[in-house]
Amino acid sequence: MKPMEDINDKQPTYSEDNIITLAWQEHIRRRPGMYIGKLGDGSHADDGIYVLLKEVLDNSIDEFMMGNGKQIEVDIREGSVRIRDFGRGVPLGKVIDVSSKMNTGAKYDSKAFKKSVGLNGVGIKAVNALSTRFFIQSHREGEAKAVEYSCGEIVRDFPISKMEESNGTLVEFTPDPTVFKDYKFRDEYVIALLKNYTFLNAGLIIYYNGVKYVSKHGLVDLLNENMTSEGLYPIIHLKGEDIEVVITHGNQYGEEYYSFVNGQHTTQGGTHLSAFKESVSRVIKEFYNKNFEYGDIRNGMIAAVSVKVEEPVFESQTKTKLGSKEMSPDGISVNKFIGDFLKKELDNYLHRNSETAEILLKKILESEKERKAIAGVTKLARERAKKANLHNKKLRDCRIHLSDAKGGEKREETSIFITEGDSASGSITKSRNVETQAVFSLKGKPLNTYGLTKKVVYENEEFNLLQAALNIEDGLDGLRYNNVIIATDADVDGMHIRLLMITFFLQFFPDLIKKGHVYILQTPLFRVRNKKETIYCYNDEERLQAIAKLGANPEITRFKGLGEISPDEFKYFIGDDMRLDKVTLRKEDLVKELLEFYMGKNTMERQTFIIDNLVVEEDI
Repeated sequence: MKPMEDINDKQPTYSEDNIITLAWQEHIRRRPGMYIGKLGDGSHADDGIYVLLKEVLDNSIDEFMMGNGKQIEVDIREGSVRIRDFGRGVPLGKVIDVSSKMNTGAKYDSKAFKKSVGLNGVGIKAVNALSTRFFIQSHREGEAKAVEYSCGEIVRDFPISKMEESNGTLVEFTPDPTVFKDYKFRDEYVIALLKNYTFLNAGLIIYYNGVKYVSKHGLVDLLNENMTSEGLYPIIHLKGEDIEVVITHGNQYGEEYYSFVNGQHTTQGGTHLSAFKESVSRVIKEFYNKNFEYGDIRNGMIAAVSVKVEEPVFESQTKTKLGSKEMSPDGISVNKFIGDFLKKELDNYLHRNSETAEILLKKILESEKERKAIAGVTKLARERAKKANLHNKKLRDCRIHLSDAKGGEKREETSIFITEGDSASGSITKSRNVETQAVFSLKGKPLNTYGLTKKVVYENEEFNLLQAALNIEDGLDGLRYNNVIIATDADVDGMHIRLLMITFFLQFFPDLIKKGHVYILQTPLFRVRNKKETIYCYNDEERLQAIAKLGANPEITRFKGLGEISPDEFKYFIGDDMRLDKVTLRKEDLVKELLEFYMGKNTMERQTFIIDNLVVEEDI
């Protein structure tokens, strides 16, 4: 009989040799997510390369907010960024410290940067560590100091020299392609970011690759830029010390908000947005002295709120959600500050502008009337959806949601595929990442909802169950999946289903699209292969390239539907290399007119449009 082994013999060793201290740049490079959130390749607005851009820009914006420098130049060429501001410039003797020493910066001193975004002295160091080239140069009173780095290591330390240029700071960086694989800065996200800076800082001029961006009317310009339906009344614009608010209503369902703290776009809201929504509802309710429900008051509301908070506390390094409960360490609460401001300014505005008050009242009464008209069916539909969700064969949920109804902190990683038919949903279900990817199966073509009221959402079983699966009945706060992906066949029927689903979202949940949650899944049209290699092609150009690469007589398969793609193949198309087309809305895309043309009853007009724009696809 063998003697029992000492359990300690199987334990890993733990001694002084196991204790290591990482250099600041090495820690950032090993754990970039702690500093900039997700990495990505630039195909999403919250990908890491845009966080790097923001971290540098925030310093320039802080200078503007302190009254220094009214112009910022931004140039992005071939993946490299150049940002030049005309503020005071970094003190020359501290250029190395602010760019490479953690927890170093001027923003700890609230006198110098009273209401800044970046207070922890980390941001620009993260940009430095995650860039193959990082160059910083400060200009102050005819002198300049510059340092060049590579992945956080000093490559060249330039001495202080005479240089007759305007005061300010120049930063150039190139993100590390081994960290941000195949990255690309996309103008649509960069321009949206820069425009927000100008909206929040009226009078600030930003040049992006030579194009000038400036705002004269602040948040009013922001709302006009983003609204895709006409406001029912002129935008209410209220400004005070450390707060700016704009409000209107549109002929649309749901609520649409844009919130900011110290110039930072808090896409996930936070204490300030919660306070605004509560306070604006209460003030309007008290103004009319009616027992209105808050949901009826806010239905169709389009608004933006910007506050300036001393030493703000955000819930993550990417600063997308405000956690601060006070306006300053020894100040009043965020809730009271916003509530008091609206109680005075919004109430005064409504008393002075009776025409606006009448239009707003009419909108609230219409929302109340519709809600009451469908009250019976909604109650029944909710019960049906709740019961169905317990044994919902239409929804194959992901594991994250099986234990957490809202997905918690991992919600950003979640996706739901909306598919047509059992074969397609079966292929995706067998191929998906069960942790983060869910599947919802449609039965045939959904109803065309254009021109219908929200009652149809509850009367139609497909839409009722989908709404329940997404958890969006009361708005996007409870949205269970960050990415809502429409996955249909690449044929006429599949395209029709796409349009019907987009119509449904635009009609009843437009904010789902405006906030960038809706995508179209691109799947390969062709498989080109020989005995040695298989290439999947998403268009004719890729097909021809594949044929040329594989040589004579490759086997070519044309996929007509998702169900024809085996689960073993499908896993390649919904993994890390998944191709998604985001459904977006531009300012010129007025939703009412858009839906009326494409989904309305103007059959002959639409037929003429199709004939005039018909493209005949060549046979393969």
